[in-house]
Amino acid sequence: MNRQLDVLFVNPDSSAQAYQDLSKDYSAIETPTWCLLLAQSCRAKGFGVAILDCGAERLSEAAAVKRIGEANARLVCFVVYGQNPNSGTTNMIGATSLASRVKEAQGDAIICFVGSHVSALPAEVLAHKDIDLVLLNEGVYALHNLLKTDLKHDLEKIKGIGHKQNGVPQLNPPEMVVPHERMDIDLPGYAWDLLPYREKPLDLYRAHFWHAEFNHELRTPFAAIYTSLGCKFKCDFCMINIVNRVDNADGTVSANSPNMRFWSPGFIIGEFEKLAQMGVETIRISDEMFFLNKNYFEPLLNSIVDRGYKFRMWSYSRVDTVRPNYLDLFKRAGIGWLALGVEAASQSIRREVSKGSFQEVNIRQVAQTIQDHGLNIISNYIFGFPDDTMETMQQTLDLALELNTEMSNMYPCQALPGSPLYNTARANGWALPDSYAGYAFLSYESQPLPTKHCSAAEVLKFRDEAWQKYFSNPAFLSLVERKFGAPQRANVEAMAKIKLRRKLLGHPA
Repeated sequence: MNRQLDVLFVNPDSSAQAYQDLSKDYSAIETPTWCLLLAQSCRAKGFGVAILDCGAERLSEAAAVKRIGEANARLVCFVVYGQNPNSGTTNMIGATSLASRVKEAQGDAIICFVGSHVSALPAEVLAHKDIDLVLLNEGVYALHNLLKTDLKHDLEKIKGIGHKQNGVPQLNPPEMVVPHERMDIDLPGYAWDLLPYREKPLDLYRAHFWHAEFNHELRTPFAAIYTSLGCKFKCDFCMINIVNRVDNADGTVSANSPNMRFWSPGFIIGEFEKLAQMGVETIRISDEMFFLNKNYFEPLLNSIVDRGYKFRMWSYSRVDTVRPNYLDLFKRAGIGWLALGVEAASQSIRREVSKGSFQEVNIRQVAQTIQDHGLNIISNYIFGFPDDTMETMQQTLDLALELNTEMSNMYPCQALPGSPLYNTARANGWALPDSYAGYAFLSYESQPLPTKHCSAAEVLKFRDEAWQKYFSNPAFLSLVERKFGAPQRANVEAMAKIKLRRKLLGHPA
């Protein structure tokens, strides 16, 4: 007789609200990184695990509730992350809604939440009537220890969790995150085999449209993978490091734990081997700082080259961490795109929000060097930093049009929970979104921060118009056609016809 499943990891779906009509054909469907890591970690300790990926399977809430009931797990763990900095908050849209539906149908289900938003505001999340438990920070050790119990008694003894005592939320003392020297042991890879598929592994997942060179046929099968966790920098607008927190004090933000940890290159190449054996070629390297420590990326990329894998990959880099002497190795290993965090054209604004950590570099020269080595660039820009004016935002747009990289992301500045900027906004009484959807860059309810000189509506309007200018720019469309082909240009033009509706700008729902 099979024993009861210990934990079902649920990846909720918020894509329709977060991306509007772009969710149908253009937004990525990423492999649920932390579901995979937590599942493999628990499985290695002997616990029975499963994953329900609502987004990949396009499950309705009713279907998801039914599947959760059929799994009959001791613990239903909602893993509320995402690959973008705001995703932990925006994915709370689908997570809280589904949790409520589960409780309605199965009142005795024990529901746990873990994720970046949970780490930022654990007491607030635990106060939700349908959430029984939260895991603080990444939750690895807390989850192991929790699953050793009956999930009901002596919960106050488990470090790193929040629970309810007679209905009153309680946060226990924090638990440590997995230290660097135990990464291969306590986070031993990805439970790829637990993911759903239609005909072959990972075929329900699709890469970002641009990653596949604007060719829908190249987007699947797809996987996203970390080779390291965290970031050593302390940018005001970022909350990535909030999952490293080991301090329950109010006001703790991501800048308090700028911690980076790496799996060994030999261990990680084993994960790439698994993906290659499953026929996956399109891969995102999700590390915030992949192009930072050559002691890790160099042996890994050399191993990929030596084994002859034919991957189509992209990775992040800051403009001031690009090392020209390694670009040929990146290209040979299959990294065809670098995502550059340009953020703003004004160096003074960049310095302010990055706490001076940005080195002064010639952005134009960096971009040219990358392209001279045959790599494509996706540039990331943010409009609406606290010191931004209409003039400085226009400077950022002008820089984007001048650089004319193969792809650009343009975001309105949000004070994301867990970021230093969030605490600054609260301290100064700046208006913050009143819903999870308000933190989604592309949602109908998106509500960016006002700047010292511009209203939130002005920031959002500028961002949306800037995006349209960029993607309808003849120079950009000619670049796409020249590099990727006429059909790909047509695909970009079709994407640009999808207009976002914005509540803040008076658009109808």
